Amino acid sequence: MGKVQTLVITGHGTNSHLETAHTARLAGSDRVDLVHFSAITAARTRLDDYHFLIFPGGFLDGDDLGAGHAASMRWRYMEDIHGVPLLDHLNKFLADGKLLLGICNGFQLLVKLGVLPSLDGARFERRISLGHNDSGRFEDRWVYLGANPDSPCVFTKNLDILTMPVRHGEGKIIPDKPELLARIEKEALIALHYLDPEHLAPTQEYPANPNGSPLAIAGLTDPTGRILGLMPHPEAFHHATNHPGWTRGEMNAPGTMIFANAVRYLKGL
Repeated sequence: MGKVQTLVITGHGTNSHLETAHTARLAGSDRVDLVHFSAITAARTRLDDYHFLIFPGGFLDGDDLGAGHAASMRWRYMEDIHGVPLLDHLNKFLADGKLLLGICNGFQLLVKLGVLPSLDGARFERRISLGHNDSGRFEDRWVYLGANPDSPCVFTKNLDILTMPVRHGEGKIIPDKPELLARIEKEALIALHYLDPEHLAPTQEYPANPNGSPLAIAGLTDPTGRILGLMPHPEAFHHATNHPGWTRGEMNAPGTMIFANAVRYLKGL
């Protein structure tokens, strides 16, 4: 592939769009467009024109009705001005082998839309939700993450330990059936785990696991590896000075690497 064109969609409460677009540029994307959701419905912006789609974090619709739920209903039931369902546009984008990243509220949107985990090719079938943190409060802290080396996820390829902040009140993975978690683990769809900072092992202990997600799940991918949803904010660590311990050399790989892996994949590198 030649030039990588990235689309970041904002609107309806999203507030991490600017740094997300900036991080995509730093990661090597040749073109990054930041557009309001209404540009999609008005057909001023076409998903077909892009290779990398990002749903950034923020407080989508004020998290009313549950984080990401209202946004998932817009994608599921709205049409563009030509009468084409938005879901058809998104389905074609994914069927064409392109990349999709959902961060925090963007991750919540992906699971409530049924884009993740997409087991057995059942795209847009909702199997997972993200509920309130076990702490019962909004969590704003830096966490350690471990990339799963067995995962097919192209975004986390060759990554190991990362640190980045979480900023959410609803981030706990809740499956529709308990056995779904075993299936997700078996198929290595857990792309990122929350880690105990001392032993660097997946943990259920608070605050290293800020929301109580089972299996220490911080991020999920689909069987193709071309979709990633994660609760931590990689775009919030795009420069050394973003890290609270940078003067003490307490940094790991920046979140920019997740975006850079996407760009390299699309360029065939």
